[in-house]
Amino acid sequence: MKTVLSALAAGACLSWAFSAMAEPYVDYTPQKGVTHVTMIKVDPNHIDDYLTGLRKVWVPGEEIAKRHGLIDYYGVNVKVNAGAGVNVVLIEHYPSIAALDPDQARDQAIEKEGFALTSKEQGQAMTNGFDKYRTFVSDDYYQSISFGK
Repeated sequence: MKTVLSALAAGACLSWAFSAMAEPYVDYTPQKGVTHVTMIKVDPNHIDDYLTGLRKVWVPGEEIAKRHGLIDYYGVNVKVNAGAGVNVVLIEHYPSIAALDPDQARDQAIEKEGFALTSKEQGQAMTNGFDKYRTFVSDDYYQSISFGK
């Protein structure tokens, strides 16, 4: 008798668990594209230096990527309250996850344009200085979800 009751209880729990599962495209809808988020801890005394460096090296590269359709948005967020942990966030949005696939012609064109603005040696010298006061904490990709109306 205990075995039958245990089996019935297990069946009831399984049916409840399956009825509580979310259904993609019913309960939520994955959105096209992917957001790349890089979390960085910068020495608070050097945030202005880091942002200036980003403007010289990172922003021109993002503009090139945008012109080539690789990304459709980029941005930088800076933590406004004091405290430990991440204080600079770099954000890029790829209109399609397929944009992450290699494309030799596109990738080499982007690289060529980037080196025309800042030589490989100049870029390396600038970013090597960053390592004295910044630490990469995470590098993640997120997909947006819509819950509809």
